[in-house]
Formats: sequence, C-alpha cells, structure tokens
Amino acid sequence: MIVSNDAIMKPPYEITPLIMKQVSGISEKIGIINAHFLSRPSPQLRKQNRIKTIHASLGIEGNTLTEDQIAALLENKRVIGPEKDVLEVLNAIKVYEKLSSFRPDSERSFLQAHAGLMKGLIPDAGKYRRQGVGIVKGSEVQHLAPPAENVPFLMKDLFQYLKRKDELSLIKSCVFHYELEFIHPFSDGNGRMGRLWQTLILMDSYPVFEFLPFETLISKSQEEYYRALSISDKSGKSTPFIEYMLGIIDQALDALLGQRQVMQDTARLEYFISLGKQVFSRKDYMDVFRNLSSATASRDLKKGITLGWLESSGSLNKTIYRMLKI
Repeated sequence: MIVSNDAIMKPPYEITPLIMKQVSGISEKIGIINAHFLSRPSPQLRKQNRIKTIHASLGIEGNTLTEDQIAALLENKRVIGPEKDVLEVLNAIKVYEKLSSFRPDSERSFLQAHAGLMKGLIPDAGKYRRQGVGIVKGSEVQHLAPPAENVPFLMKDLFQYLKRKDELSLIKSCVFHYELEFIHPFSDGNGRMGRLWQTLILMDSYPVFEFLPFETLISKSQEEYYRALSISDKSGKSTPFIEYMLGIIDQALDALLGQRQVMQDTARLEYFISLGKQVFSRKDYMDVFRNLSSATASRDLKKGITLGWLESSGSLNKTIYRMLKI
C-alpha cells in the first residue's frame, strides 16, 4: 500500500545490501551494453526476443501457443489454436509494436495499453474494475485486493510516484510492478500489464530493455515470482519482490551478454578490443565470450594477428597477445 512521506506518495520498501549489490551489478552490465553495439540488436535478434517476450508473458497466464505459432502470427500467417489464445497473441503483438509510443508515467497510456492487450477478451478492457476481487489458489484466498472504489485513487498515487526524480528507474520499475499486482486494478490482465509496464519504465532510461525478454526468466521461475509477491504482501513492503525482480533482470542481462558468441569473428575481435585490455591470453578472451570453444577462440585470435590488430609471443596455451589496434 502507498504511504505518504513527502509531497509525492511513496510505496514502502527498504534498500537492502542485496538490492545495493544487484543495482551495482546491473548498472555495470548496462554500461557494457550501452558502450557497445549490444544495445542495438540485429533485426532478427529483435524479432526473436519479441517472440520470446510475448510467449513467456502470455504463457504465465495460461496461453498455449508455441513460439513458432507466435512467429507465424507475426508474419500474418494463419495459425490453428484456441481462439482466445490467438487473440491474446495478436493483441500483444500490436501493443508491443507500439510500445515506444506509450509514456511510462501516463495513466492514460497505461489504460490504452490495457485496452489493446485485452481487446475482445473482457468487456471492460482499458477500464478499472468496479467490483471486489481476490486471488484464490486451491481453497485459500491468497490476496484480497483493495476495494474497487479505491482503485482510481491508488493508481493516481502510483503514477505520481513514477514522477519522482530521486528514485532509480530500476527500483521504480520493480515497485510499480509489485504495487500494480497488489492493487489489481483490472478485472483481468493485471499480470501481463505489470510485466509490460515494468519493461516500459526501464526502457525510458535504458532502451535495451525493449529487446530484453526477462519475462522468459519469470516464466521459468513462476513459483518464486508468486512467492515474492506473497512475501511482500505479508511484510507490507515490496522489498522481497524488488530483490526477486532485480535478480531476474540481472540474469536477463547475462543472457544478452552471452549472446555475443553468435557474432562473427571480426565483430568479436572488435568488441574485445573495445574493452581496452592491452595484454591478454586466450583464456581472457574466452572469459568474455564464455560459450566459445577454444578452437574458435584460437581462430579468432589468429585472424586478429593476420589483420594486424594483434601480435603474439609464446606458444600453445602459453601464448600471450598484445593489442596493436586501439
């Protein structure tokens, strides 16, 4: 629940040592990505990541379509599947295609996005719920959302919080995601909106998040996702959820950095040279491109010598390389 501690309402949470460590690590990785071409993925990689994002986010909600079927729908091909699942994907494709047109701190944009995601799926798409709602698992009520009459005021406060300039986007995005799930402002579509809007908040500061499918990692750890939400509910603070989501973001950045091995040899060499390490071994090179085989690494480095970018001394695994191209 949002509480007031100054002119702008602020939801309750604590900055723990783990959160500080996570923010530092994430910031360092974003710095590496922004400093090089990794923030501008190829069209093919962007398409693949978009497919993964939609597949994972809707899969969490029970959608049964595969990545191949979603790819076919992206190409305007006909797909055989449950009508509701196909409509969910088509809606998501349209919304994600115009993601950059939404403003993260705009409640109007927020409602427009929900209307697009839930078009034809629920009668009140794009509108806040007018009835009470609870989340039931088995025979237990896991979460009883605030009364419907409070939703407009709570959401207004939450969007005011997004306007705070003294809060890191990394933290705000997690807090917003949690508070949205707590308020549960819609009759349906709250989960996918929480993940979508966290992406949008992050994109506003770090464009790479448009192509970073961290929803895939959430879908692989759904129990942890719901547990973090539940623990935060019980503690009255979003701290546990912030720690969980920052961990997911960190893993997603690792996955993106790990995709460097698909680059061509000269692109890998140029990237490694840009890191500024003047003297290094093959092992140092492979520490950057972790999924590269030793044979491929040796071929890359040999090509660097041929191109006049590197020189070497020693032999076999004792070889030391020196940078000639800076």
